[in-house]
Amino acid sequence: MNEELNQKNHLQELPEPKEHHVPWSTIILGTGLALSLGTALYLHMNLVNVRMETATLQKEVSALRQTVGATDLNIAQSIGSLRAEIDTTRKDSVSSAEAAKVAARRQAEAIASRYSTKLAQQQQEQIEQQKEMNQAIDQIRSTNAATTTRLTDITTEVSTVKTEVASNKSTLDKTISDLHRATGDLGVMSGLIATNSKELAALRELGERDYFEFNLAKTNALQKVGDIQVLLKKADPKRNKYTLEIVADDKKVEKKDRGINEPVQFYVVSKARQPYELVINEVKKDTVVGYLSTPKVKTAGGRRL
Repeated sequence: MNEELNQKNHLQELPEPKEHHVPWSTIILGTGLALSLGTALYLHMNLVNVRMETATLQKEVSALRQTVGATDLNIAQSIGSLRAEIDTTRKDSVSSAEAAKVAARRQAEAIASRYSTKLAQQQQEQIEQQKEMNQAIDQIRSTNAATTTRLTDITTEVSTVKTEVASNKSTLDKTISDLHRATGDLGVMSGLIATNSKELAALRELGERDYFEFNLAKTNALQKVGDIQVLLKKADPKRNKYTLEIVADDKKVEKKDRGINEPVQFYVVSKARQPYELVINEVKKDTVVGYLSTPKVKTAGGRRL
């Protein structure tokens, strides 16, 4: 390249030729020489560029080689690390597998132990349940025997009760047949009249009326009997006579010198349409014993209950 520059400078320093006639051969030779020099200069410049590009390319190749070398080294190191990890993983896997086998074996042994214990417990429970069942069966058999005996006794008792009921019914029928009716002091035919507690019980069995027994002493105060009030004013046991004062519906009625087993009749209009009846069965000194008979059908405000 320096040579080319020197040649250019040399050509510039050449003195201008004097005007004279140059031969054609000389002109042709100079022209060829100039062309040769231009071609050489062009080729030289291209060569320089090629060399420079080659140097650059060599540097890039060198750098690429270094990069590739570093990459290969990194790859090798990575492969080494990967192999080490694979080896470690294999070892860990083997160790984990062995540990898993041991754990599984231990778990299986524990499950088998628990199952054996539970099975033994269930067998013991079955034995206990069988014992309880056998005892229950024995108890049931014993109970059945006792029940059979009891049923026999109950059957006997029922037969006895039936006999007693039949006898009582016969007695009741006879007692009722012995009762009589009477006309009360109001001129109304009374119900059956009881003269003692036995006959009163028979009347209660009939269920036709309600009955309230009383033992009434002579006092200055009214005494409640059923839903009325009564005051004993006089009792004469020698003549079996008595005098009563009855208060019902805020009305006062005196029944004077009445005799025993005589139905004393009075109306309680607010409560019944049929008359109430009071019967004295026994007259003692300052005391009378008897009962009050009231209709079962009551009324309230003029209406039947």
